[in-house]
Amino acid sequence: MRLSTKGHYGLKAMFDLAMHYGSEPIPLKVIAERQGISEHYLEQLIAVLRKIGLVKSVRGAQGGYILAKPPAQIKVGDVVRALEGPIAPLDCVSELEPTACEKEHYCISRDIWARVRDSIAEVLDSITLEDMCRDAAKTAQTTRVESEIT
Repeated sequence: MRLSTKGHYGLKAMFDLAMHYGSEPIPLKVIAERQGISEHYLEQLIAVLRKIGLVKSVRGAQGGYILAKPPAQIKVGDVVRALEGPIAPLDCVSELEPTACEKEHYCISRDIWARVRDSIAEVLDSITLEDMCRDAAKTAQTTRVESEIT
């Protein structure tokens, strides 16, 4: 199972907004440059995230985008589901509407894929944007210390 660029880049953009939470709205162009994402593609992703209520747009000369909720209230799973849809390694074990399968009552691999789905969902729902920001700060601090030593 692979995550598409929608989920990957969308999470990068949300992380960028979380890192600057509480400051001025951030123009899309700035996020795109910092995260190495096409501005046109980012527009499409942000539109979905805005529609679902994870980001807000601010108009005007000082306009841009901000998180609609504090980073501690936005889970990675919220972002991934908004952009990728329900978590489902196979259609027959989709979170929302699993497709009917004539073998579902005796398919031994279905249970395995349901457990994989549940494990992925558990991890994605256990990490918030705030957690990502905290991890980034630790990594930056460790990198600074290591560069001072060498």
